[in-house]
Amino acid sequence: MNDLGFAQDDFTPLRPQAALLDKVLTRRRGQPLALGLIALELARRLEIPMVGVNFPGHFLLRVPGADHLLDPCGGRRLYPNDCRELLHRQYGPNMKLSAEHLVTAEPQQMLQRLSRNLRQLHLAHDDYIGALIDAERVLELGNASAADYLARASLYQRLDCPNAERFDLEHALMLSEDPIQRIRLTERLGHLPPNTIVH
Repeated sequence: MNDLGFAQDDFTPLRPQAALLDKVLTRRRGQPLALGLIALELARRLEIPMVGVNFPGHFLLRVPGADHLLDPCGGRRLYPNDCRELLHRQYGPNMKLSAEHLVTAEPQQMLQRLSRNLRQLHLAHDDYIGALIDAERVLELGNASAADYLARASLYQRLDCPNAERFDLEHALMLSEDPIQRIRLTERLGHLPPNTIVH
């Protein structure tokens, strides 16, 4: 992929095209996850065993049985100390590297992560409808978290859809295990107008 000119998109602020695979294929610039997905497809076609790794803040690749991971943005080999350094760059020195950071990502998880990335990128560019489509995809893929429902609730709030916002806040409340978050969600629900008709 290096020889073909693929590289990480470092344009600031990052745009949705950095996560849209058709745009990444055309521009040869993208987020680590988008580049990783292209690498996984190339590896599959070349019959090279390779899997994705949902590393926090930077998607990685691994050949099963290897003692290192691969950075899809350049192909650099990452050993445990490199992974620790990458984690510290993303989240600060207090974040500890753990085994769960190195778990193989299932296809559904990769698509959810891509959809969450797109949701954030569309939101950052004030494209609330685009972000809403991405948020919906995250939920349709299953195993959604309280944070996923909260993200869609916030989009419905921006789009002035209080009934849809209420639905997502109630789901987030059911899924949340954080007592402080549950109190805040209850208060937020109390400030919404009474449920009348579906918006």
